[in-house]
Amino acid sequence: MIRYLLAICFLGLVICTSCVPQKDIIYLQDKGNTNDTIPSVVEQQKPYRVQINDILNIRIKVLDQDNATIFNPTGEGSLEASSQERAYFDGFTVDLRGNIRIPQLGDFDVLNLTLEEIEVLVNNRLLEKEFNEFAQIFVTVKLAGLRYTTLGEINNTGSQVIFQERATILEAIANAGDIPIEGNRKEVRILRQYPHGQEIHRLDLTNIDVMKSPYYYIQPNDVIIVDPLVQKSLGTGTNGLQTFTAILGVVTVVTSTILLIDRL
Repeated sequence: MIRYLLAICFLGLVICTSCVPQKDIIYLQDKGNTNDTIPSVVEQQKPYRVQINDILNIRIKVLDQDNATIFNPTGEGSLEASSQERAYFDGFTVDLRGNIRIPQLGDFDVLNLTLEEIEVLVNNRLLEKEFNEFAQIFVTVKLAGLRYTTLGEINNTGSQVIFQERATILEAIANAGDIPIEGNRKEVRILRQYPHGQEIHRLDLTNIDVMKSPYYYIQPNDVIIVDPLVQKSLGTGTNGLQTFTAILGVVTVVTSTILLIDRL
């Protein structure tokens, strides 16, 4: 009888700990406030500063656009190339020294500059070397998409691109197919590149306070890493049906073992 009781207690413990709790899979939970108001981001995000390996899309417009053709490379890649490949071929990649090279204008040191600062830099060089103030120069500099990498327990791993100016960590994860139930939403890691090196930041996506984090918005070349929950490592199941199946198998083995022992 004692053996039966021990077996039942063991199975009960496994059942209680095997399923993934609902609170571990719901995003942006209000864990401290007494109302349902979502806290807003009071401080505006700081302008992004260009890093090594960024790809810049630079377009120059003047009164006589034929004179600016050499500055606006297009179609250098294959006609069947994707938008990502075209951005790579047509854009200006920041090299390991933090420079980009524009035809006729030479090298520009753009490391740690904002996009607006690069626009001014290019505009001044054009006035200095190619055009006068009557050319009505208009320069636009944008990132050729927000490029980042996803690893670990996420539906689509590898290189990802979002073609917009800003994106949150939630948008980035949604773009990569979301985190499955087996993924740990409470400790998502972001490997971020800085001029002094790389740093790792951790975010709890189940807590609504993540919206206040300075890392809530992703940056180009971020690496987003999602670890698996312990339930996946144990193999006990992540929902009721999987758990029932696993427990049924354990019960069958335990019952068979006890019956064999009793017959000895």
